[in-house]
Formats: sequence, structure tokens, C-alpha cells
Amino acid sequence: MDATRIIAIRHGETLWNVDTRIQGHRDIPLNDRGRWQAAQVARALAGEPIAAVYASDLLRAHATGAAIAEAAGAPLHAEPDLRERSFGELEGRTFAEIEAALPEQARRWRQRDPHFAPEGGESLTLLRARIAEVTARLAARHLGQQIVQRRAEPPALDARGADPGRLGRYRPPGRRGARGNHHLT
Repeated sequence: MDATRIIAIRHGETLWNVDTRIQGHRDIPLNDRGRWQAAQVARALAGEPIAAVYASDLLRAHATGAAIAEAAGAPLHAEPDLRERSFGELEGRTFAEIEAALPEQARRWRQRDPHFAPEGGESLTLLRARIAEVTARLAARHLGQQIVQRRAEPPALDARGADPGRLGRYRPPGRRGARGNHHLT
């Protein structure tokens, strides 16, 4: 039986990531650094034989997937089941706000209680089942091929990867590197 190779990635950075604000199913776009990260991951995967790129339908994931799909010459498919965990009433709040207003929920979340679901959200157990189902479905569709799948749950990937020299370092616009390129040094 042919196996499917899945390259799992995380979307680039958003302003809410910087603010430590819970995104969940909220549709937050990439910030400048996030767009740079997406371009760097796309550049790193450009030579890979990628049959398809799957990303959630949310702006941050879709933009990251679009950069990879364009560089790889592969089709991009929106897959709502690849959305991050739904955090219900916690979405839009910062970590500090959750700690202050809902200390018991914050404790259970920090401890990664697999059965804890914020009001209106989903538990890690439900998230795992959702992601396992969609991953199996996509893998079966691409037997013997390689696909990119936008990971639905952190850990976040640093666009610099294991070899920081390979992808470069992000510099915000207006800060110039040694060669005059304000994005890569």
C-alpha cells in the first residue's frame, strides 16, 4: 500500500498572535511578519513534489496555503475541518484577560485537560477526532503522493526552521539588512 506523505505546517503570524489573543475560529489575517513567514515556507517547499495544499478557510491559514500552492504549482483547497480548535467564549481575549476573568478555565486550558471545552468551544478530544478524520480522508485521496496540510493546532513553527541560515531572519519593513533587503538578513 502506498503511503501519503503529509507536510504539516502552521499559519504565519497575526496581530492577535503578537497580542496573545485567542483566535480559534475568528477570521484574522496575517500581519507583515506572517506574510513573510508564508513566503519563506513557500520558498523552502518550492522544489518539493506537492500534489495539493489543504488549508482551513480562515484568512491566515488560506493565505499561508496560497503562498505554498503558488510556489509549488499545486492546487489549493479550502478545508473547513482543518480550522484551529474552537475556543468559544475565550476567542478574542488575551491570555491575561482569561487568567483574570476565568481562572478555573485558564487552569484547565493550561493543563491541557483533554475534556475541557470552553463554553461554545470544543475540547481537545473533539479536536483530535476532527483532525484525525480529515487527515485520514485527505491521505486516502492522495495515496503515494505528498500533500501540505495546514496544521490545526500548535506548536507554532518558526519560519526559520531548524537551520536559521536557510530561510533567513525577518526584519520589519523599514529595518534594512546588510545587503539593503529589509526582509532577509
